[in-house]
Amino acid sequence: MKFKKALSVALCASMVAGCFATVASADEDLTWKIGVIGPMTGDYAQYGLGVYQAAQIAVDEINAAGGINGYQVELLDAGDDQGDAELAVNAYNNLLDQGMQLLCGTVTSGACIAVSAEAYGSTFLLTPSATAVEAINGADAYQFRMCFTDPNQGSASAQYIAENELASTVAILYDSAADYNVGIHDSFVAAADEYGLEIVEDQAYTTDSNTDFSVQLTKIQESGAELLFLPNYYSDDALILQQAADMGLDILYFGVDGMDGLLAVENFDTSLAEGAMMLCSFSATSTDDLTATFTATYEETYGTTPNQFAADGYDVVYTMKAAAEDAGATPDMSNEELAAALSASMMNIEIDLLTGASSWTEDGECTKEPKAIQIVDGVYEILE
Repeated sequence: MKFKKALSVALCASMVAGCFATVASADEDLTWKIGVIGPMTGDYAQYGLGVYQAAQIAVDEINAAGGINGYQVELLDAGDDQGDAELAVNAYNNLLDQGMQLLCGTVTSGACIAVSAEAYGSTFLLTPSATAVEAINGADAYQFRMCFTDPNQGSASAQYIAENELASTVAILYDSAADYNVGIHDSFVAAADEYGLEIVEDQAYTTDSNTDFSVQLTKIQESGAELLFLPNYYSDDALILQQAADMGLDILYFGVDGMDGLLAVENFDTSLAEGAMMLCSFSATSTDDLTATFTATYEETYGTTPNQFAADGYDVVYTMKAAAEDAGATPDMSNEELAAALSASMMNIEIDLLTGASSWTEDGECTKEPKAIQIVDGVYEILE
């Protein structure tokens, strides 16, 4: 039986309080260097900025508590890939030039697929939010995931809709040119029949035609669907909800983690999202001590409410800490030595932080339970 090292909310709180003393023998000139790659500008900037800013909060807490195995942690300048694969590879190489040892990234699926090919077998990679199955290659490649996969999100959404009797007839509107959207769409369709959901309209658009949804929404309206499944990013969903409201479409909206960020879209009327639901693993309105403390710190520091991606980024850094401590790793090791050591330890650790209790398998996948979130009075609330 493998030993499981639990990193609980209570333990995290004690770390913040400084319960871990600095190892006296640590070389003060050596630091852990963590890189983050994601969209810091552009349409999906809420994702990348959330991850990077929350990672900085985690780093500050860890350093105040004595670091990792007695060594301080340095968060390198963010690698901005704008969600683009080529830019992501360039950012990866630039971070390596800066001495990056551990990678929190990348944030989006297409970019992570490209970077995981570059990092294969040489750099420890823990993506906070890239959900495409192909985005990581497992422990043998030193690659892991903090979030659910696309198939998990699609099938879990179908199950939740059916078991909670939210609808029996469903329409779908998704970007058929994006890995993330397609993966969730396909798994949702496959699971719908199993759970007795009837898909009465299945409409697609592409990334280069994501400004006018009138044709698709008209067909969805005519279908009589009770629920519209939106496996998309928040920027597209904001336009969809606005145009649906303009044409008087009365329907329940259900999304996945990519919808998180919807309430912060500039000039978006958040009342249009009232009652919309999604599956993810974090809500800033949760009342547990860790979430409340993190949310307060994030809001005070950055002037905005943390999203799911911020929570994932925070948990990634603490997961790296737990794995490094389990392995007894130090930052004077080569990247390959670190990657091998931390990867072996990932199967030994469990954490219970912002996104819930998590552990990992040899294929690099994270096991955790999704939560249902609903937008109520302009905020995200976890449904019991």
